[in-house]
Amino acid sequence: MGLCQYYLLSVVLLLPALCYSQFTFTSSRATFYGSPDGLGTPAGACGFGAYGRTVNDANVAGVSRLWNNGTGCGACYQVRCNVPEVCTDYGVYVVVTDYGEGDDTDFVLSPRAYGRMALTDKSEELYTFGVVDVEFLRVPCRFRGYNLKFKVHENSKYPQYLAVSMLYVARPSHVMLLLVQEDCKDWVPMRRAFGAVFDISNPPPGAINLRFQVSGSAGLTWVVANNAIPKVWKAGVAYESAIQLA
Repeated sequence: MGLCQYYLLSVVLLLPALCYSQFTFTSSRATFYGSPDGLGTPAGACGFGAYGRTVNDANVAGVSRLWNNGTGCGACYQVRCNVPEVCTDYGVYVVVTDYGEGDDTDFVLSPRAYGRMALTDKSEELYTFGVVDVEFLRVPCRFRGYNLKFKVHENSKYPQYLAVSMLYVARPSHVMLLLVQEDCKDWVPMRRAFGAVFDISNPPPGAINLRFQVSGSAGLTWVVANNAIPKVWKAGVAYESAIQLA
């Protein structure tokens, strides 16, 4: 497998307009979920595990209308509340790690993220609202110091069943498709099992090459990661690549 070359292939297509603008704020509502320590939940529907609990300093969110069959997992948003005497002008920067429905809300925030929309010493007052009017904007994800990681999901069974999610996906991108290469030739689509997790039965032996498609402002982009997962992989382990989306 080491003879397969690593390359980057970009394909730009015209895509339909998104329901939510990437350049202007959209009005909505936000609430928060219960968490004893204010962090995210490792059981989030995106399948990120512990990453979904602590990524972005636990400023994370569950979404429903922005879920998009799991392609919304890992997206980043600026969310700011609309109570001038309580809320900051900037609000909070969050990463989507879960599915969540509230009272006509687009965001169910971690307690930490919800409180960080507030002015200094006003977070307790903001919590009393329960649900608050907000504005949100899709923004590029920022993971300074991190390359993409390919995490083997805990439900994987070596060597007959492999489930994978991608962590630290930078820029405003959605991971649309994930493929695995067999014998340095054919690319086989993996199934989107749930959230951000893709799986395949009887994956090829040896080090695993992955090809994934992301959508962003430039259209659709294909990226190939050679030897993304080692020959003897382990469930629950995240393998770092040499790739990051600029």
